[in-house]
Amino acid sequence: MVRGKVEMKRIENPTSRQVTFSKRRNGLLKKAYELSVLCDAEVSLIIFSQKGRLYEFSSSNMQKSIERYLERAREERGNEVEQRMQYLKHEAVLMTKKIELLENSQRRLLGQNLGAFSFQELQETENQLHLSLTNIRARKAQLFMEETQKLLAKEKYLLEENSKLRQKCELREQKERQGTLSSEVVTELFIGPPTTRNVQDFSAN
Repeated sequence: MVRGKVEMKRIENPTSRQVTFSKRRNGLLKKAYELSVLCDAEVSLIIFSQKGRLYEFSSSNMQKSIERYLERAREERGNEVEQRMQYLKHEAVLMTKKIELLENSQRRLLGQNLGAFSFQELQETENQLHLSLTNIRARKAQLFMEETQKLLAKEKYLLEENSKLRQKCELREQKERQGTLSSEVVTELFIGPPTTRNVQDFSAN
């Protein structure tokens, strides 16, 4: 019968968990014993159950095995610290050399202590200055062009806004003039019979 693959997660059922622990514990202890006998190895195994019960196996003396393990662990940690210190020292030396090179390069670029440099070093510095100046001028021209484009775009926007405001003002003035003209027109309305002439005027005629 083929055994199914066991999923590696905590067994929730307490009884099943205890049974599995007992079987696997015994199997692990047996394997430790076989390893020590077959390979003449010093094997020590410590197991604590869920309730804190201790199970152990040692092919020799457990205390001596623990002391040997701690001593070896201290040695390895010491070796790691020593390796780390050596690495940091090496990095510090490299960093010091880089700083010295940068300081020398800076002095050359500033024209300081030129007497300590060879003709070739001075020639390299001159070429570097020419290249740097070319790059600076190119970057300056690029920034000038970008700034000019921004100013032109801003000028265009302001002109458009000014034109819109002028049109609005003209429309408002036209409306105001039309309102003024309509208020000046006076219409007289007379209500009643037509005006008659005086009777004496007719008799005189």
